[in-house]
Amino acid sequence: MESTAAQETRGAEAPRPSAPPPSPAEPPAAPRARPRLVFRTQLAHGSPTGKIEGFTNVRELYAKIAEAFGIAPTEILFCTLNSHKVDMQKLLGGQIGLEDFIFAHVRGETKEVEVTKTEDALGLTITDNGAGYAFIKRIKEGSIINRIQAVCVGDSIEAINDHSIVGCRHYEVAKMLRELPKSQPFTLRLVQPKRAFDMIAQRSRGSKCPMEPKVTSGRETLRLRSGGSASVEEVPSKFEEEASRRVDDLLESYMGIRDPELASTMVDTSKKTLSVQEFAHRLDSVLGEFAFPDEFVVEVWAAIGEAREACG
Repeated sequence: MESTAAQETRGAEAPRPSAPPPSPAEPPAAPRARPRLVFRTQLAHGSPTGKIEGFTNVRELYAKIAEAFGIAPTEILFCTLNSHKVDMQKLLGGQIGLEDFIFAHVRGETKEVEVTKTEDALGLTITDNGAGYAFIKRIKEGSIINRIQAVCVGDSIEAINDHSIVGCRHYEVAKMLRELPKSQPFTLRLVQPKRAFDMIAQRSRGSKCPMEPKVTSGRETLRLRSGGSASVEEVPSKFEEEASRRVDDLLESYMGIRDPELASTMVDTSKKTLSVQEFAHRLDSVLGEFAFPDEFVVEVWAAIGEAREACG
């Protein structure tokens, strides 16, 4: 029989604390919000400043610019970055710095010139705007085309012998020009970009003349792709810039075109390969429509390797 003291001692024992309730599961971390990318833009011949956003490729970019200024997207020949001049060094390619100012060059006067091909090469380097227009990026000094004053850098090639080439890629246009027979004249229909002096009357009514904006060099760019979505990436490394430059030079010498986006894609493809044979196979799967000759692929592989060595 328990004593009274034992009963009192037991009664004085503190109750055992109950187990704490389980903590509610923590909600999953919210995905990082994609920054809102807004770019400033003007028409190169003179306009107020507009703002555009929400594009993922060049065609959508042109559509946004056209919407901002109330024009048709097909009016835009090409764009330059941070300069309203027809400066092919500032040409918009596959990348836009997040603080770049975009100038859109629109259709101006149409002109026709007759050319007689007295040599194999005309002296033209062709590029395109990614949206259906091929245009002249460079004219070789002393060449056939250089002697025709009416043909200028920045002119869009609309037709060859009245055959429309709108919608053709730059390499297709360059091939057509290479295959034209010698000693026979042919006609080029060209469209030049609208110049600032074309808009004197409009500017006198209050529209603004383009000014060179002050921009800072950011560390990120918006990478535009002809197939797939745009992405924000770090600026290209020293190796990537040098390798892309060398590949673009080879594109010009072999095919008569310049295309920084294509050159960059080829450099990116090389990073995933260990041999020139594997590189050629991957190029066929990614860029098969170009049908690059074997000797060209070998030279590209060598140029990329030389760029890697030069940049350490």
